[in-house]
Amino acid sequence: MSNPTPTNPAPVLAVDTALSACSVAILTETRTITRSEPMQRGHAEALMPMLQAAMEDAGLAYRDIGRFAVTIGPGTFTGVRVGVAAIRGLAVATGRPAVGVTTLQAFAETARGGTGEPVLVALDARREEVYAQSFLGREPLSEARAIAIPDLLDGLEARVAAVCGSAAQAVQAQAAARGRALTVLDVPPAPDPVAIAELAHDYPADTRPEPLYLRPADAKPQAGKRIARR
Repeated sequence: MSNPTPTNPAPVLAVDTALSACSVAILTETRTITRSEPMQRGHAEALMPMLQAAMEDAGLAYRDIGRFAVTIGPGTFTGVRVGVAAIRGLAVATGRPAVGVTTLQAFAETARGGTGEPVLVALDARREEVYAQSFLGREPLSEARAIAIPDLLDGLEARVAAVCGSAAQAVQAQAAARGRALTVLDVPPAPDPVAIAELAHDYPADTRPEPLYLRPADAKPQAGKRIARR
């Protein structure tokens, strides 16, 4: 039996496990339900109980959700995959669409609410690099990339005067050394799940969440290592 198409605006369920929190938001016509816990690991164990608690609070079943959304990275490899797999599974089970929102755009939305002046999002990517992208409202001004801060500043749009994210202070300091002033916007360590749910409305319903990896994984197999035999 096919699932009926829900009337709009239908509830949106958003999940973020890409960085240092496990977060859920449900947006309905009349209520906003959120759950969030800071964590560096353990997202896989925390997500489903958190989802269930949020759904019970909203008084909804998964078939009542009109659209699912999830952060697709950049972020931790395991965290991104946990969220994407969960949302894909829920979308398949219910026949509802699922969309992916980048963590960079989610932070821009968290900082600016989708409007206002241009903002640069810069997240610590380690290896002396940042994950970075600049936005004007919800429109990207640049490509998402993993890049060293000096190279980022070399090509940073002149109209960008604000930066947010875990690498914002480092970017601000290096910009100041060049005589360029950037204001650091105060945002939480992980994006607001409500912002993710709101962004989901802008994405085509026929898209499928795919992890966004801006560079290969840090962990690599050890070359030439053999399994000992007995």
